[in-house]
Amino acid sequence: MTEETGMALRHATAFTGDMAHDLALIDRVIAEGPYGPDWASLSGNRPPAWFADAKFGIFTHWGLYTVPEYRNEWYSRNMYIQGYPEFDHHRETYGPQSEFGYKDFIPMFTAERFDADEWADLFAKSGARYYFPVAEHHDGFQMYGSTLSHWNAVEMGPKRDVIGELRAAAINHGLHFAVSNHRAEHWWFMGHGREFDSDVTDPMARGDFYWPAMPEPDNQDLHSTPYPSEEYLNDWLVRVCELVDAYRPELLYFDWWIQHEAFKPYIKRFAAYYYNRGVQWGIPVSICYKDDGMAWGAGIVDVERGGFADPKPYIWQTDTAIARNSWCYTSTLDYKTLPELVGTLVDNVSKNGNLLLNVGPRADGSIDARDRELLEGIGAWMADNAEGIYGTRPWKLAQEGPTRQTEGAFGDQSAWTWTSQDFRFTAKDGAVYAYCLNPEGANTLTIKAFAAYHDGERAPFHGIVVGVEQLGAGPVPYERTADGLVITPAARGGDPALPIGFKITIL
Repeated sequence: MTEETGMALRHATAFTGDMAHDLALIDRVIAEGPYGPDWASLSGNRPPAWFADAKFGIFTHWGLYTVPEYRNEWYSRNMYIQGYPEFDHHRETYGPQSEFGYKDFIPMFTAERFDADEWADLFAKSGARYYFPVAEHHDGFQMYGSTLSHWNAVEMGPKRDVIGELRAAAINHGLHFAVSNHRAEHWWFMGHGREFDSDVTDPMARGDFYWPAMPEPDNQDLHSTPYPSEEYLNDWLVRVCELVDAYRPELLYFDWWIQHEAFKPYIKRFAAYYYNRGVQWGIPVSICYKDDGMAWGAGIVDVERGGFADPKPYIWQTDTAIARNSWCYTSTLDYKTLPELVGTLVDNVSKNGNLLLNVGPRADGSIDARDRELLEGIGAWMADNAEGIYGTRPWKLAQEGPTRQTEGAFGDQSAWTWTSQDFRFTAKDGAVYAYCLNPEGANTLTIKAFAAYHDGERAPFHGIVVGVEQLGAGPVPYERTADGLVITPAARGGDPALPIGFKITIL
């Protein structure tokens, strides 16, 4: 991949903003490539080879919704819903929505402290191997230049190609670059602003910021109405194709609403376009999707704020945040602890998963001290323990102990309480890696899976252990007994509840 900036790539894109021309371009790329707009063809896509080895990536939610730094990233919707805290907060802080609407945050979004290289340096030092910025959220403000709308960060607000700068910085710091698009939900996201006197009631057409602002359906109903129009769906398709054409991401992430039945033919067309472009670029690409937004095997399965109870035969990803109550920065974040974040990483990796961890920069482009502290803490832990993370695969046992991850999404709404009996396992190059998820207060640690053969009972592991090394500390005493492999860990500083890793060498 070359070192061009995103702006230079954007100038090279063939999209013009003329809908007929752009749709014809999409159809031509599909017709000329190996991938067709059908699940049988798209299921032949394979995730980039590096993804299964990378294990850890960083996600960022940063845009207009961060300016008020209030509650969460759905501020643009909630400020127009009467009775919501955002509605009252907005009126008390900025005035009536008819006089100061969401669009009036744009001049306030100057990003005066935004430094893409500083971000990328922090993310690389955290141990992340790939980076996903949100290119467009539900609010419809693009963080990059576009031929389809003037409501973007190049022409307004910071007047900078944010995605282009982040792409260049990520590549320069050795990170794989990906993007996230949440445009689908914009069909209804601003619709409540039509229910009273607000700036959303102004006449609008395609290309306007709030368009189409339709009444909000049951957004969990896959057949809900009002049904997205052909005009809106074509606009969605061209926007996302223009995005990947301009910045050539190795992965693209979609939020949940692409699973609505109206999007099905359009997501197939997009996937065929993107995958064919990847072939042209010589860059393996794939799509991360949630729920059943795509057919099995056509992309990478993603679980929002959750995971799986047991290991999977396929590579998967969880996207979760550094805080429990918001994806963007706010003044009331409920931060997770460093041990919880590291424990989540280890738990996912043991089950063939990756962790995509979201950080929300502040409105001015700076990264808050607490977010920075947590990322640096992960980086320090990875400096000692990454040998058993990067490039590993699940062992024949993924876990032992009393505490198990719940199955599915949103399992992170309360903290996990790991114990010194909770271990997670990975394997690489003939060795087994065992991580105790919470060694606090334990003088010795016992791994039952490595119990010695005793009284005619065959243990889960029936091989020969010839050495145990504490990652970051060196060889440590151990004894294989009928109860398990009993390890005396070396003393260490820092948080005693942080997971501790061991490399178990086998004859």
